[in-house]
Amino acid sequence: MPNRRNFLKSAGALATTSIFGQSAAYASTARARAATVPGRTVVSLNKGWRFHEGDIAFPVIRGHGWTYANAKAGSASGAAAPGFDDSEWTNVVLPHDFASAQLPEQDANVSQGYRKRGIGWYRTLIRLDEADHGKHIELQLDGISTLATVWFNGTQVAHVWSGYNSVYIDLTPFATYGDALNSLVIRADADTMQGWWYEGAGIYRNTWLVKREQVHIVTDGVFAHPVFADGQWTIPLEVTLYNIRKGSQRVQVESVLIDADGKSVAAFTSPADVGVLAHQVVTGTLRVATPKLWSLEERNLYSVRTRVLQDGKLLDEVTTRCGFRTQRFDPEHGFFLNDRHVKLQGVCIHQDHAGVGVAVPYGLLDYRMRRLKELGVNAIRCSHNAQDKRFYELCDELGFLVMDENRVFNPSPEHVDELTWLVRCHRNHPSIILWSVFNEEPIQGTEQGYEMVRRMVAAVRALDTSRPTTAAMNTGQFEPANAGQAVDVVGFNYQYQAYDAFHQAFPTVPITSSEDTSAYQTRGEYVTVPEKHIFAGYDDDASSWGSTHRVGWKAIAERPFVAGAFVWTGFDYHGEPSPYEWPSNSSFFGIMDLCGFAKDAFWLHQAQWRKEPVLRLAPHWNWAGKEGQAITVMAFHNMDEVEVFLNGRSQGRQKGDIYEMNRWQVPYAPGTLAAVGYRGGKVVKRFEVETTGAPVTLKLTPDRAFLRGDGLDAQPIQVEALDAKGRHVPLAQHQLVFTIEGGDIIGLGNGNPNDISSEKGNTRALFNGLAQVIVQTRERTSGRLRLGASAPGLKSAVLDVEVRAAQPWAYQATSEPVQGLDGWRSSPLSAAPIDPNVRPAGTDMNSWGWVTPGAGAKPAERTGYVLYATDAWAFARVRKHGGTLEFVEVTGPCQVFIDGKKAGEKTTAAPAPLRIPFPAGDKRFHLSVLCPVTAGQPHGLSGVVRLLSA
Repeated sequence: MPNRRNFLKSAGALATTSIFGQSAAYASTARARAATVPGRTVVSLNKGWRFHEGDIAFPVIRGHGWTYANAKAGSASGAAAPGFDDSEWTNVVLPHDFASAQLPEQDANVSQGYRKRGIGWYRTLIRLDEADHGKHIELQLDGISTLATVWFNGTQVAHVWSGYNSVYIDLTPFATYGDALNSLVIRADADTMQGWWYEGAGIYRNTWLVKREQVHIVTDGVFAHPVFADGQWTIPLEVTLYNIRKGSQRVQVESVLIDADGKSVAAFTSPADVGVLAHQVVTGTLRVATPKLWSLEERNLYSVRTRVLQDGKLLDEVTTRCGFRTQRFDPEHGFFLNDRHVKLQGVCIHQDHAGVGVAVPYGLLDYRMRRLKELGVNAIRCSHNAQDKRFYELCDELGFLVMDENRVFNPSPEHVDELTWLVRCHRNHPSIILWSVFNEEPIQGTEQGYEMVRRMVAAVRALDTSRPTTAAMNTGQFEPANAGQAVDVVGFNYQYQAYDAFHQAFPTVPITSSEDTSAYQTRGEYVTVPEKHIFAGYDDDASSWGSTHRVGWKAIAERPFVAGAFVWTGFDYHGEPSPYEWPSNSSFFGIMDLCGFAKDAFWLHQAQWRKEPVLRLAPHWNWAGKEGQAITVMAFHNMDEVEVFLNGRSQGRQKGDIYEMNRWQVPYAPGTLAAVGYRGGKVVKRFEVETTGAPVTLKLTPDRAFLRGDGLDAQPIQVEALDAKGRHVPLAQHQLVFTIEGGDIIGLGNGNPNDISSEKGNTRALFNGLAQVIVQTRERTSGRLRLGASAPGLKSAVLDVEVRAAQPWAYQATSEPVQGLDGWRSSPLSAAPIDPNVRPAGTDMNSWGWVTPGAGAKPAERTGYVLYATDAWAFARVRKHGGTLEFVEVTGPCQVFIDGKKAGEKTTAAPAPLRIPFPAGDKRFHLSVLCPVTAGQPHGLSGVVRLLSA
């Protein structure tokens, strides 16, 4: 059997819960999302949340009783308490980035796009069915910005130390079932920053509840990445099991490799003994003779279906996607995929988009990835953190190579846990070719940096040795001791002048650009105006540390030993508006703007990166008032020769320069500016741009022809102004107003890095002729979504997008705010009736017992009386309007007292509900229940107790 250390590979999102990548429809990749698979149920927890923006201070704890109780499990106080009043909080649906709704404010952090972040509280009540009792219940939080604390039923169950990692929390020991609702509270701290770019705020990725049998496969627990060695393809398997039963269990593990046609290709079976509350790793091998390879062009994906059975009963099932491919970095010739040389034509990306911040719906993520594909990108660097799990699936499906990057440079235990999560979660994806352990650390060129990286790399290699490690270094590679000596492939950030020297000094060390360029452009602008924070699109403006796009790519393309480029950045992003500050609030680096609209760098790189003929001219040809003045015309192309014409007259034919591109000085005259591209002396491509008239109408263009009515699917709609001949007007700046029917507007954008207006609502200005509206469907709808756009002086536009009926995700049942009454104490048994005003002394933790309503009735040891009592504040709505005191079940007769006054009674012995009117009033109340008990007969608060608003 292959050695695990030699063949460790890749296990990812689908290896765990089979939920990711089955979301909204995309143009040709729509797939139904199965919420339930044999042995497990996966439900979304995106609904039913109440949100409070701003921190809520914890109360100062005083007194013997409160101090004692505070130290006990389930006794969280303040907004973390199960009984906290959140009935007047805002209802929200996840993913939710509360910073994206903020207007830029000049006194806020420039690097965060001048958007204030702060603290946010999220609360929900979960109802788990009795059928869930005995199952393993896991909460999965895919991403919270930035730090978080999680409480479940008043017990602190997790701290989240990274804004980019998923967190998996075992709720099983704390869960209640049936009428006893479960309180889930999350405090998101977005004041803390982990990056120097816009990071958003709140629970900005999906949240899930996973219910599994007691013996099951753990999350990220199947490792099934194919490897090729000694002329043989194999999949060395690892399956990690967990057992919460009270005894050891013998089970059978079966794994089957399935091709795209559903045919079984290979199989593996093994018994396993799993100890009590123990993990057991089962290893094996799947052998495949001639698999179809995964590549950039042929994205052949296989599935490994892994099952756990016991005595013929299916306990659990996980489907893991994988792909067969080889990879290697050669120090002389760069990167090879399946033994074919591939130059990495890469970009770095952050994860935010116009209008929605970091809470990016899957349909919008799909749009962004397809835009990169159209550009000619074949590699993506996840800078500087893990992306959403759907991102990696799209890379597998669309054909991208990925440098997956760790966020925090720190080998301390909690941060190594984050690094190992990244590898365990993503290592099954054939798209991933590099693990990057850090980006641009000041101590990277020191012995300390080397020792830190050595430990982090060891953590990666313990999980995967099939892919090399790297680090994105902007200095230090030539120091006697440096972090680059501890990785497999040395990454260079903005050091194109050092490529040759490093290769000469270390000819056996593979290298790649890990970040390059950092050039500036503003979409649709062709004159650099510093006082207006505008950069022209001719690729002449670059940062002091970087280069133009042309210089950066030439330095890489001409050196075969440099594996490739990762241009900073594929898209503009909120924050880091270098080199300017207010009112600039997003970057200028992108090949595309915040909306995904192409800047001129898009055509430049497309010409360099795509094989088919590319020819594009800049600028637009609307230069009224500059008649006769020379206008710089630039051709972005991959031609042997290019000739430019103005109104049919040649302006000169030039030999093509694929690196520098070609320029002409053309005296402006209205009309048609055209270009003709030649290869081998023959015309292979034409392009022209015309002087337009004034804008007269608006046009709306959808990204896709239809949407799915599942309440999840979203897409961007392009808005533009046209002249009387239907031509795009590149100078239009009109203020737009939008209306929508059959869906919702969730964000607005225009790609203007200097625009400080809101990205929410129904109004946004065109910027240089373009704007974007992001629309989302409503659940269980079909028919059409109708978007309208209007602007003063222009003809309005209306767009109908087909909405197809679609099955929504399965959602966990949650509850509206209900005040569950807890903190009950039970008096010692008394022979005589007990005064309902009696309370235990503040120091009495023993003579009065502790009672959990709903835990069931117990028989009395002898005949007498027992008093149950608690103190509480009613929720605000009840204090204002009154409500109903509900005992879901009481066993035995009882009398109920509110502040010492009898409010109701039950006279029967059989278990039954009891409902009593509750008066309005703005004060803390004392609730007591006096129960006469008979020896041997059950009695007590056998059901939960709650206070309902009127």
